[in-house]
Amino acid sequence: MNKYIFASSNKNKLLEISHKLVNIELISLTDLGYFDNIVESGCTLEENALIKAKTIYEQYNLPCISDDTGLEVYSLGNAPGVFSARYAGEDAKSEDNVKKLLQKMKHLEDRKARFRTVICLKSHLGEMFFEGIIEGAISCAVMGKNGFGYDPVFIPDGFCKTFAEMSLDEKNKISHRSQAIKKLAHYLNV
Repeated sequence: MNKYIFASSNKNKLLEISHKLVNIELISLTDLGYFDNIVESGCTLEENALIKAKTIYEQYNLPCISDDTGLEVYSLGNAPGVFSARYAGEDAKSEDNVKKLLQKMKHLEDRKARFRTVICLKSHLGEMFFEGIIEGAISCAVMGKNGFGYDPVFIPDGFCKTFAEMSLDEKNKISHRSQAIKKLAHYLNV
């Protein structure tokens, strides 16, 4: 079985990715005992995904998969975007980010948004990028208990419920991350 490092300690992301990449062994940063903070200093999702993948690949010399995801709200000039994880501050929790987003959108009628994920695969062959996008809208209140991040306020187009109201299987059939992972899986032929 092929081994790949997933450059994240986020258990939720690892769960989503491992559901799609069943024929490879994914090793998380926690599995490796890697707890250093990787500074995501890029200006784009692609740059941040590359920073994470390169950092880990250079340390362990194993193929590395990383991702960066942003929620882009059109009426907010695509914010929070690349700053989605730290929208309410460097040490903010997901709940803080969601609260800030809902506050900023309190009086906005245009609630259209999209989730965008960029996955980077770094190996001895170089770097490859895979993108997934899902369009939707931001709800007016938190709804649902599943998922993580902005899932309780993101309603994908064609649905009447947020990602947080969906099961993992439902979400994985349509999500931005699953789209990017499918492209990666096709490339890896798994």
